Amino acid sequence: MSQLAAKTDADAHGLAARLNRWRRTPIFYPLIGFALVFAAMALLNDSFLSTSNLINLARQASIIAIIAAGMSLAILTGGIDLSVGPVMALSGTLMAGLMIAGIPPALAIAAGLVVGAAFGAANGLFVAFAGMPPIIVTLATMGIARGLGLIYTGGYPISGLPAEFAFFGRGSVAGIDMPILIMLGVYAIGYVLLAHTATGRYLYAIGGNEEATRLSGIRVSRYKLLVYTLSGTTAAIAGLILTSRLMSGQPNAGVGFELDAIAAVVLGGAAITGGRGMILGTLVGAMLLGVLNNGLNLMGVSPYLQNVIKGGIILLAIYLSRKRAP
Repeated sequence: MSQLAAKTDADAHGLAARLNRWRRTPIFYPLIGFALVFAAMALLNDSFLSTSNLINLARQASIIAIIAAGMSLAILTGGIDLSVGPVMALSGTLMAGLMIAGIPPALAIAAGLVVGAAFGAANGLFVAFAGMPPIIVTLATMGIARGLGLIYTGGYPISGLPAEFAFFGRGSVAGIDMPILIMLGVYAIGYVLLAHTATGRYLYAIGGNEEATRLSGIRVSRYKLLVYTLSGTTAAIAGLILTSRLMSGQPNAGVGFELDAIAAVVLGGAAITGGRGMILGTLVGAMLLGVLNNGLNLMGVSPYLQNVIKGGIILLAIYLSRKRAP
């Protein structure tokens, strides 16, 4: 009996130790928050758990989730990227305009992605090599990208896109919608980058203590340039999906998307000051926002009140993040 009691006690201690380690990971509280919000919406609305609604929820959340993947890299290094919404719109309208001009869809898509990456690289050059504050740089390029999109389109949507282009926003593979598959692909790449490469370790180090990282011989500027280039690229990918889904290039698309992306990163457990967070936590945060938006819409809650509710949740998430910080 004493051996059985000792084994039971050891198992209990081992379980408690594993739970404590799990609680210290950045993704623990986002998962708890997601589960609570998901359960609340399921209880408050009968149609929330329908298969069609859950697929629609994931499809809608995929665009913000993709943008947030790039945003999480910027925030991880102690920066921010406010230009992602307009860059998404500019990339999408450029793709649409080129296809209307007779350019094959593959080349038009490539051009849109290059423009997104170029805007991100420009942000990175100003932040990393000119030493300018990220919030000022990306606020300026936000206006530039939005203005260029409006100039290019004359302020009007571009429609009449080739039918095959709809595949990226409306198609599916093996029964899974393309926006969801693209989102999962982006996060798989982000997870490998952060969790299994030296680059990922350097990004965490830069956000934790940039000066110490620089003194250790790591070329901080190059990694910052990479981060903002990737942020612009993910914004362009989101522009591809949205333009394909609407079958129209919308120059005013993406208004406020940068705030939703930041919210997803923060709700995912990342420290807004950098150095702490997980890419999978950002995915959970984006899905949490998607569940919240979807559930409140199903309940007929006013969009104005939705902004109040989401703002309160984001403030709570930031407060809890600071409380958990070492």
